[in-house]
Amino acid sequence: MFNIPKLPLEDWVNSGVDYLAKFTGFFDAISNFISMIANAFQWFFDLFPVWLFILLLLLVTYYLRRGQKKWGLLSLELVGLLFIWNMGYWRDMTQTLTLVLTSCVIVYFFGIPLGIWMAKNKTVKAIVQPILDFMQTMPAFVYLIPAVAFFGIGTVPGVIASVIFAMPPTVRMTDLGIRQVPADLIEAADSYGSTAWQKLFKLQLPLAKNTIMSGVTQSLMLSLSMVVIASMIGALGLGTKVYFAVGRNNAGAGFTAGLAIVILAIILDRLSQSLQNKQGDLK
Repeated sequence: MFNIPKLPLEDWVNSGVDYLAKFTGFFDAISNFISMIANAFQWFFDLFPVWLFILLLLLVTYYLRRGQKKWGLLSLELVGLLFIWNMGYWRDMTQTLTLVLTSCVIVYFFGIPLGIWMAKNKTVKAIVQPILDFMQTMPAFVYLIPAVAFFGIGTVPGVIASVIFAMPPTVRMTDLGIRQVPADLIEAADSYGSTAWQKLFKLQLPLAKNTIMSGVTQSLMLSLSMVVIASMIGALGLGTKVYFAVGRNNAGAGFTAGLAIVILAIILDRLSQSLQNKQGDLK
């Protein structure tokens, strides 16, 4: 009906990606940094025999769940991890765990300070909010294209895509938790001459802890949900088993690897909740 010229948005994006790809030194530095973190996690997981790893995890769970119902979780961990070991997926499981934990370290390192900054500065919130909306609503597959262009294939682009997809909950919940601190408590802290850092670390963060931990747990689960998608660009782990099973139309292998991911997700979720409750008890 209307002869409106088409915006060359696709060409603009491709030109932007091609331009940024020229800064190989910058992206190589990021890749090396992420690889260092991932290799450290993988080295740690490979350090222990399987039986010792399972035993240590059970002991950590027992410690974190003291004063809470724990035998159900301990049984789930024991049976679930033995199942993963029996299926021959142990190495794949540790590779998946490496991808998830590397992503989460980066998400928490940047996401929590950014959320605090948003809560303290309305201008920052106005700028960051639409960016978070974009990150959270854009299909995760789209992140793979620039990730491969800048970092090649393997674990690093998988981590980058997971970070982009998983960061918004941590930032949003940190911002929300800080803003929900009652104003009368802030006024009381001001009246006693507290500095901005004292208010943050002794008042706002402790009171916002549960809200922030909710965002931390959500980011953890979102990062884990990316493992299958990340396998499409060479990230190793359980996601690769699922991806190969789909390509071979092998329902049994896909279900088995998917069940291993579910077990890992439940264990990580329960452990993060236990850590949150443990911190609340020590408060």
